[in-house]
Amino acid sequence: MSTYFDLIMIPLQLLIVFFTIYYFTLSFFGLFGRRPEEKIYDEQKTFAMIVCAHNEEQVIGQLVENLHLLNYSDQLYDIFVVADNCKDNTAQIARQAGAIVYERFNDNEKGKGFAMDWMFQRLFEMERQYDAVCVFDADNLVHPNFLREMNSRLCKGERLIQGYLDSKNPNDTWISGVFSISFWVVNHVWHLAKYNIGLSSCLGGTGMCISTDILRRHGWGATCLTEDMEFTMKLSLNDTRVAFAYDAVVYDEKPLTLKQSWRQRVRWMQGHCDVASRYFFKLIKKGIKERKLSCIDCAVYLVQPIRIIATGIITFFAYAQTFHPDGDLGFIQLSYIFGNSWLWNVIVILQFCYTPFVIWYERREFKPKMVFYYFTYILYNFTWVPIAIQGMIGKNKTEWSHTKHTRTI
Repeated sequence: MSTYFDLIMIPLQLLIVFFTIYYFTLSFFGLFGRRPEEKIYDEQKTFAMIVCAHNEEQVIGQLVENLHLLNYSDQLYDIFVVADNCKDNTAQIARQAGAIVYERFNDNEKGKGFAMDWMFQRLFEMERQYDAVCVFDADNLVHPNFLREMNSRLCKGERLIQGYLDSKNPNDTWISGVFSISFWVVNHVWHLAKYNIGLSSCLGGTGMCISTDILRRHGWGATCLTEDMEFTMKLSLNDTRVAFAYDAVVYDEKPLTLKQSWRQRVRWMQGHCDVASRYFFKLIKKGIKERKLSCIDCAVYLVQPIRIIATGIITFFAYAQTFHPDGDLGFIQLSYIFGNSWLWNVIVILQFCYTPFVIWYERREFKPKMVFYYFTYILYNFTWVPIAIQGMIGKNKTEWSHTKHTRTI
């Protein structure tokens, strides 16, 4: 019987080894700083700042007021709020704060992707045309230099740019704390690393800048639960990579409870699996045929749900075998790669040992709370296993799960 289990377990172990080596190697290109870059601060580009908001009356006012205070000429950008199927005072509050508000009501096409597509079409019909659009979530706060950084990147020829997603409430709860840590780590060892070596990053749904000529040429058309990932993969197939602007910072509200976090991440995983089923083989084919490493890298990223589930399975059996009195589960041995759990322990430790360095590099206060969050960060990451399973099972679901935002700063 063990032989049959080996047919499953050996490929899973090899998959984990591949991902571990690949991403751990990639991380070093982000850990040790950024490439020198010359910034262009001559204000040249015009921007449409777009916020899609569904029942966000508690936070929309603060964001619009914040956007009016950016260090960029008022004549070069306008703020648009799409009040999408709202049943509260989102539209009224946004108008009072100084935004141009469009109200959209559609019971059949719900979700941010549809709202963005709808708004882009109206932008193209306006008398005033913009060089780029910047997309934000209603709960965000934006660094004053955000547009200066995006202007500089556009002037240098970049067309699809993701900003640095920071946290606006890292010390509220342990969930918001570990969520914040995960974003800080991803910014360094994933986004920055890929940008440093010329690979494509991935749009994050907010804090992103898209040249309007890209939208006109390719259309938006990304309406799944993870519209940002869908558009990233679509553009990767069309030879356009996502750049990463480290200094274009957006502060995002992180979930406060495990329940909120769980629902949000299940939606992400459903969308991730949906996009993977439609783009994985296309990206692999293009990457091999045209020798485009960026396409292959994007395809590898789409396999993340399988990696997460495989890691959960192997971890369970590795530790079950370790703590078994005889070191023998009777029906399976992890004797090929993880037969001795010390190897697995080393891999797990390596995955998380650079986290304190990232927090230090960001010059954040390492408060006692943050120490606790760091040690629960590993536990939080393992909650991705059942979430990934849920996402794979529900990948065909399209119902948008709205996260309520209440944190005003």
